[in-house]
Amino acid sequence: MAGYPTHVRIVEVGPRDGLQNEAGQIDTAAKVAFIDRLSQTGLEVIEVTSMVNPQWVPQLADAEEVYRRIHRHQGVSYPVLVPNMEGWKRALATGVQTIAVFTAASETFNRKNTHCSIAESLERISPVLEQARSMNVTVRGYISCALGCPYEGDIEPHRVADLAARLNRLGCDEIALGDTIGIGTPLQAKSLVKSVAEQVPLERLAIHFHDTYGQALANILACLELGVSVVDSSVAGLGGCPYAPGASGNVATEDVLYMLHGMNIHTGVDLAALSKIGRAICAQLGRDNHSHVGRALMSGKR
Repeated sequence: MAGYPTHVRIVEVGPRDGLQNEAGQIDTAAKVAFIDRLSQTGLEVIEVTSMVNPQWVPQLADAEEVYRRIHRHQGVSYPVLVPNMEGWKRALATGVQTIAVFTAASETFNRKNTHCSIAESLERISPVLEQARSMNVTVRGYISCALGCPYEGDIEPHRVADLAARLNRLGCDEIALGDTIGIGTPLQAKSLVKSVAEQVPLERLAIHFHDTYGQALANILACLELGVSVVDSSVAGLGGCPYAPGASGNVATEDVLYMLHGMNIHTGVDLAALSKIGRAICAQLGRDNHSHVGRALMSGKR
């Protein structure tokens, strides 16, 4: 495997993964404005929302309206999360062109998150993938708890690799390996990617790390060394998981960009513009900015 990539595609998950766990209901217009501002920063991918049952994630009950109202920019992809055929039908009716499906490497977490086993979750998404392929809709597959589970502890890399191989065979164009509770460390992250890359082409892999133990940037760097070139992040470190006790926010997009740009790795994203959006959304939500870079820029240190 080669060294550092020359270009990294940032997948901004703030509007979906970042907002889904916020306690107070966020106005639809605010979500649309948030996404529209992100669209002007040079991001290539912005995960907009999720077509899950509003009963489980009330914050995203306005999924269709949000998607319809955003101003889609040429060259920017706007995927939505789809849990099953019902979600697929909603996405299709809304005009969605890129979707994401999900499962987990932990049986217990999968039952908490989707109320079914891993095998059953694959059965749910198989017809979605089949229809998406027939309509040339791009599909990303998420694997949660790829480095550890709040209920089962450590997850062996071969379990994740086998699951990733199944998603690949089902037709996922890209597979994101998620450290849902942010428990992983660099050598574990590297071991995971190496294991999965034996069954799925490296260029089809993405990484999605939470920063619970402050290891996300180190884990990303370790994976970049292997040639991984797709990184998920959330502006201002927004996010968490309602089904993963103790999981804090995603790694902050500002922090990832600062590291990548300092390594002369191209992203096409305007860090200064993105950091302003991070400050604005935190002020709007009444919460702290979890981006180190965002806070440093706000204080005028650079």
